[in-house]
Amino acid sequence: MTAGRTEARHEQAEGLDARSPMEVLAVLSAAQQAAAAVVDAAIADLAEAAKLAANALRSGGRLVYVGAGSSGLMAMADALELPGTYGIPRDRIVILLAGGAASLEDLAGGYEDDEALAIADAEKAGIGKGDCVICVTASGSTPYAIAIADYAREREAQVIALANNPGAPLFAYADISILLQTPPEVIAGSTRMGAGTAQKIAFNMLSTLVGIQLGHVHDGYMVNLKADNIKLKARAGRIVAGIAGVGTDEAQKLLEQAEGSVKVAVLIAAGAPDVAAAKAALDKSGQNLRSALKSLE
Repeated sequence: MTAGRTEARHEQAEGLDARSPMEVLAVLSAAQQAAAAVVDAAIADLAEAAKLAANALRSGGRLVYVGAGSSGLMAMADALELPGTYGIPRDRIVILLAGGAASLEDLAGGYEDDEALAIADAEKAGIGKGDCVICVTASGSTPYAIAIADYAREREAQVIALANNPGAPLFAYADISILLQTPPEVIAGSTRMGAGTAQKIAFNMLSTLVGIQLGHVHDGYMVNLKADNIKLKARAGRIVAGIAGVGTDEAQKLLEQAEGSVKVAVLIAAGAPDVAAAKAALDKSGQNLRSALKSLE
């Protein structure tokens, strides 16, 4: 196997272990910033990927996040946030991390080479037509991710691929390929660093755009959040107050009336006669709050 850019040696690596802590940290900081900067080149592909993912969710399909090792952890971190942040039902988000729960205690490398494990995981998840599968691997050649991408395509699911090496084999199985061409790692091959940083940023951007396209963001507010603790209930109140232009006490009363739904509370404040009417306006608008508000004018 030919070593890719993610295995190359960084230009500042020589003598790194002999430098002062401040010098080492300066090199590491610069490398992280350089990794972050490469995401800009992938914006067009991220936009297309978000459209694909949003359409899958809108049509009743699922988002399936796939990865191994540190790349898998980046995928999992993004996936776990979606139900709470954007109110996407938990059963519409699937996480396939090579090794499963065992990898959360010991991130052993062998799982990423296990194609049989990948197929078993894909079969158990029931990947099929209507699903959108997001596969990530820094090298772009991880057998676990490639096997699931191949399985998904054979079953007419759509595939988004993220990798950090140009010409990644994974891209051959993808409907949309996102290249995050990060520089060589300061610690050669340690892709939890620069490659992982770029992946995390790309996932943040991708899932945020999905939330926006599904109508779950209004003027920068997460209007479909799941307010299931004290902090988030207070945040929900501030969101209603900010959009509806009411006081926080009134906002909390509206939320109680709306059974905790920020969107419904805002619509009642805007003139919807009751919860049922607010929900009907949302259904008619495809759950888009801005469109629902316009329908009340």
